[in-house]
Amino acid sequence: GGGSDSLEGPSKTAATNAEVPVPWSRFSAWLECVCVVTFDLELGQAIEVHKLRKTSICYLSFPDSYSGCLGDTQFSFRLRQSVGRSSSWFGHEDAYNRDAPVTLQKEHAHFHGYVYFRQVKDASVKRGYFQKSLVVVSRLPFGNLFHSLLQVIAPEYFEKHEPCLETVCNEIDQWPAPVPGQTLNLPVMGVVMQVRILWMEKLFRTNIILIHFIHELDLFKCFQSVLIHMQMLWELMLLGEPVVVMAPSPTVSSETVLALVSAIAPLRYCGDYRPYFTIHDSEFKEYTTRTQAPPNVILGVTNPFFIKTFHCWPHIIRLGDLKMSGDLPKQVKVKKLAKLKTLDTKTGIYTAYKTFLHKDKSFIKRLLKGIQKKRPSEVQSAILRRHLLEQTESFILPLERYLESLMPPQRSMSPWKTPPQIRSFSQDEFMKTLEQAGPQLTLKGDWTGLYRRFFRSPNFDGWYRLRHREMTQKVECLHLEAICAADLLTWNKDKSEVEIVDLILKLREKLMKARKHQLPVKEELLEKLEQSIQTIISSLPEDLQTLLHRQ
Repeated sequence: GGGSDSLEGPSKTAATNAEVPVPWSRFSAWLECVCVVTFDLELGQAIEVHKLRKTSICYLSFPDSYSGCLGDTQFSFRLRQSVGRSSSWFGHEDAYNRDAPVTLQKEHAHFHGYVYFRQVKDASVKRGYFQKSLVVVSRLPFGNLFHSLLQVIAPEYFEKHEPCLETVCNEIDQWPAPVPGQTLNLPVMGVVMQVRILWMEKLFRTNIILIHFIHELDLFKCFQSVLIHMQMLWELMLLGEPVVVMAPSPTVSSETVLALVSAIAPLRYCGDYRPYFTIHDSEFKEYTTRTQAPPNVILGVTNPFFIKTFHCWPHIIRLGDLKMSGDLPKQVKVKKLAKLKTLDTKTGIYTAYKTFLHKDKSFIKRLLKGIQKKRPSEVQSAILRRHLLEQTESFILPLERYLESLMPPQRSMSPWKTPPQIRSFSQDEFMKTLEQAGPQLTLKGDWTGLYRRFFRSPNFDGWYRLRHREMTQKVECLHLEAICAADLLTWNKDKSEVEIVDLILKLREKLMKARKHQLPVKEELLEKLEQSIQTIISSLPEDLQTLLHRQ
């Protein structure tokens, strides 16, 4: 168990002057709070951190006793905002999310926790060990940024305690907001972390003391004992299959889960995932019930007890400490689920899954040759990421092409009629398009079977809903442009007052929606439309003018 304190801004107050930033608003753009978790319950204070579950944070911030982590350990976790609330990817618009790629958007139903845990011998403490975690909690999935921040502030905090943290929080409250497309300088404790977040769907580069990705892990390091199984792991992620990762430490557990989730980028993984999951987690009962099929989640665990709990799950990846076979990392084997029984279960991927596509043997050879040639890990990671990215893109491209064909033609847009409908998605119709425009990869296999299975996954549902919303907005934009290009004043001449008032109300609603949802329509077109509305209103009798101005 553990106690937790939290450091965050006071309750937010409205700024009296537009020039003055709201206190702690800049801090809140990056972080929800900073927590200190100690193993001494007497020191713990019952402080609620927003709607975060304090006990969950306490348990998730400490490696369990099986990990034997001495010294400093860093890992991450993800937790539901409040019990019983499922994740919702949609319906929450903010300026950052509008411009950021889906894989880097803020989450509205989950928090990410980034942990720096220290355990060292200390004779002055009853248990004989100093055990404390410094945790930053955020809605942003910027693993590298926040772990780099912790590397700067945690060692200092463990020496100097609270005053240092207050200073850090005040410094973060001076940071510029996270804006895609800009290079941001983030000063903290005498170090400037330089971050660059690029626009939608582009790869993200950032300088954080050393140059590396803002959120990405060392993929090669994470996957080096399962390289020959990358095709299987990619398919399991694409299909949103239930997966448990059993690892020797929270660091390996959380890095592996996050690496798996990122394996299908730029597609967003829409199932739930927990980089570090414990029996004290609020979803433990929900996710381990035997009465229904395992949910679409990836769980990272370190406690051997879970082997008994999850023996009925379809895919279990058991990782150990990395072993070498000559100068190559020893590759784990695929094993039958029936062998998953004892607490000392050996490493392996326990599954009956058969891949739809064949392995790309030349790609695996290239990576293994790179190890023998002592190719740097970051170069190996770049090769691996490029391969996964190309495979995901070649899978998604036929779907994108098919979606384009569902859009109504631009010539069918009439300013005087309701915009035409987007045609419904037909799986069978899509399958027929594969004959002419199937995936452009050399990988052979059952692509049709893979698509059919994908259609039943949460990732298809999430992708389609997002794309359908974007298409609906595009139709709205095209319709608005058709209205703006039309001669409203001429149309107006032979119409009754009722028809004119009806048109004005509809046009106003369209304008309001366009501004509220920030549709990508040129501002001068919207202004032109506004002027046309005003001109039409001024041609009406005074009583109607008054009525319309009041609305």
